[in-house]
Amino acid sequence: MPMNRAMTFANDRIPVRSGFTLIELMVAVGLFAVVMTIATGAYLIMIGADREAHAVTTGINNLSFALEDMTRTIRTGFDYCLGTTNTCSGTDFSFSDATDPPGDYIKYFLNSTTNGIDQYDSRTGATTPLTDSSVDITSLLFTSYNAQTVRQGDYGQARVTIVISGQISYGHGKTQYFTVESSATMRGSDI
Repeated sequence: MPMNRAMTFANDRIPVRSGFTLIELMVAVGLFAVVMTIATGAYLIMIGADREAHAVTTGINNLSFALEDMTRTIRTGFDYCLGTTNTCSGTDFSFSDATDPPGDYIKYFLNSTTNGIDQYDSRTGATTPLTDSSVDITSLLFTSYNAQTVRQGDYGQARVTIVISGQISYGHGKTQYFTVESSATMRGSDI
């Protein structure tokens, strides 16, 4: 029995230690820091890409809304180019709206100060911007066909083609270029 006591006593003197050494802990923290740095960088890149995509989408939606508004109003209008020529083209377009009293008109034009598309209504005398400041219009061209023949009682149907070019600004000085073309045919033909 004394031998057992000695053994027990010897086992009591040797403490059993568990855990990590300082070097193991430093390696684990270092690996964790590297992984988190890479993950944070990827997360920030994804947030930036999402913001840029959102900005481009907002600009395109704004341009689409302006173009749809113009074509809808032109489609319901008459007296394209206000009686000037059979085919008129240029950076501005005037016509009478179906709701206008005689002599009143609506005009769409490229505002050289803001580089946006504006609408002028002669009834109110107000100029309204149709595009946002993030949309920079560099070229706006209206071309009408059969405008004069409709006024003269011919059976042609007037139509207008709109071509818009420009760029949408987003991010840190980044731009997305675009060219859009649409056409509007006058309602209520003589046919």
